[in-house]
Amino acid sequence: MSTKRDYYEILGLAKGAGTDEIKKAYRKLAMRYHPDRNPGNKESENKFKEASEAAEVLLNDEKRSRYDQFGHAGVNGQAGGFGGSHDFSDLGDIFGDLFGRDSGFFGDIFGGTGRSRRGSRNNPGANLQMSLTVEFNEAVFGAEKTMSVVKKVMCDSCNGSGGEKGAQPITCNQCNGYGEVRRQQGFFTLSSTCPRCQGSGQVISNPCHKCHGEGLVKKKVDILVKVPAGIDHEQRLRLPGEGEMGRFGGPPGDLYVVVKILEHDFFVRDEFDIHCTVPITFSQAALGASIEVPTLNGKVAVNIPLATQSGKKMRLKNKGVVKLGGYGHGDQILTIHVETPSKLCSEQKELFKKLSAYDNGNCNPMGRGFFNKVKNLFQ
Repeated sequence: MSTKRDYYEILGLAKGAGTDEIKKAYRKLAMRYHPDRNPGNKESENKFKEASEAAEVLLNDEKRSRYDQFGHAGVNGQAGGFGGSHDFSDLGDIFGDLFGRDSGFFGDIFGGTGRSRRGSRNNPGANLQMSLTVEFNEAVFGAEKTMSVVKKVMCDSCNGSGGEKGAQPITCNQCNGYGEVRRQQGFFTLSSTCPRCQGSGQVISNPCHKCHGEGLVKKKVDILVKVPAGIDHEQRLRLPGEGEMGRFGGPPGDLYVVVKILEHDFFVRDEFDIHCTVPITFSQAALGASIEVPTLNGKVAVNIPLATQSGKKMRLKNKGVVKLGGYGHGDQILTIHVETPSKLCSEQKELFKKLSAYDNGNCNPMGRGFFNKVKNLFQ
């Protein structure tokens, strides 16, 4: 008498459960008991195998019919977890929903049942990433820069075929045309790209003397990069199709350009705002003044208010960097710095001595507040 549990019981379903119900129940159990989520847990591994076996039978109309009529005896030798030969196409759909259709996860778990030969050698080319250094103003206003890139391009000797004239591709004898080699590691079957054919499933019988069968050669290429106005430091540009060429006519990859911006002598950028420090004299700070301040687009007049304190912030609206796409500008932030004269002539010294007679603290708001706090501290 069989000691196996009932497949419907394993999945927690009634005998008349539909396909969607079976898939949903299996998906739930697979997520809970999958070995990757329970490393080293033998009980979870067994429950995962048990649920997979049950789903494999119940999702196959013919096997399910025999199971419903004869029980486990009706499917002996055609089920049993991972020990025999199985059709996991329906389970593959479920795992595709769980882990992504292109993840390769399902095939690695179940030993690649149902895998097909690649049949195509047109593998896409690799993406590339490079840095481009630009001047501060080039990033602010935009610029066109030419950069040299060493990348793989189509071999001009074989026109990308990889073979000498008349040579034809043949099936790779290392992977038998699958483009991948597999090895067993415990419960899992691990796959990797075939090292001989590089995943294409085919090799060239008489390789090209110039590219040695790859169909590609390295070449230094000049590429025009359009730097958009407003780009910031470390932002990345994508240039479609400017990466490496794909093998045997495959589509090219993309080139990603990371923009590095040099520092400016006067301006400091914070996203789309521009900061700068503006020095003024004692007299300008005390009496107020109109001064000229440099901006990204030339000098502008700025009114310094009466009794301006050092460190005061002033904002010039829309005088910053254009926002990417042209939707407005940032601002320019001025930090006022009141300079102390480093050298005084005799007349200036006399004037400051006369002025010091009026420095009783009442006319200096910051000093007045400071000394009041000190006085209260020691009372």
